[in-house]
Amino acid sequence: MDKVNIMQLTGKVILITGAGGGLGGTAALALAKQGAQVILLDKIITKLESVYDKIVAAGAPEPIMYPFDLAGANENDYQELADRIEAKYGSLDGLLHSAVEFSAFEPLVLHKTKDWGHSLNVNLNAPFILCKVLLPVMQKSDSAAIVFTSDSKARTGQAYSASYGVSKIALEGLAKILAEELESEGKIRVNTLIPGPIDSPFRKKAYPAEDKSLLPAMSSLNEIYTYLFSADSIGLTGRIIDAQTFKQQPTN
Repeated sequence: MDKVNIMQLTGKVILITGAGGGLGGTAALALAKQGAQVILLDKIITKLESVYDKIVAAGAPEPIMYPFDLAGANENDYQELADRIEAKYGSLDGLLHSAVEFSAFEPLVLHKTKDWGHSLNVNLNAPFILCKVLLPVMQKSDSAAIVFTSDSKARTGQAYSASYGVSKIALEGLAKILAEELESEGKIRVNTLIPGPIDSPFRKKAYPAEDKSLLPAMSSLNEIYTYLFSADSIGLTGRIIDAQTFKQQPTN
């Protein structure tokens, strides 16, 4: 079991999308073990319950489960989420965009319009709306962090990446714009994480023939998740951070 250092994130409130499994669930457990009060957001309740149980079993602060459909929710639903967080905690210290929608690698001409819209809703529109409604709550924190999740291959405009690739390219642009808009205040840092090839459910779906035993476990990202939401990363903003070269990343 990982050694718990409750000093790094004690008292911090962090919202995680896609928290029902994969990288979102991994991040939730890692951050909770560091003392954070995590809000688990996902549309599948059984998955939320599984992550909830793991966090409680680890002796970490009891998390909050918030069932939420990023694609089906309207702006009032998003605002209600923000209002509830503000009413319960007063502020929000972290926001991790980990939810992802991926249908398949295929030519754009074969990509279904429905899949295109659904992917953009989850991967791009939802992060935008969440940032929009949660920024006023995050600005009440002494120091807050927003972390987007991208993909090293899709972000280059790789053939056949379809709406998934388009959404990741746009997401990095959104993160950069937001980082520059918030930089002068110095209270909210915004960065983009590139997890790299990881033995995750998404990777299994996207690359089914790949030998996953050769890939790092999802828990290998625990250190970087903790870093990005802890005081150690204060001052680091507007960066695209590759998890594979994380230890060489500058901190100023």
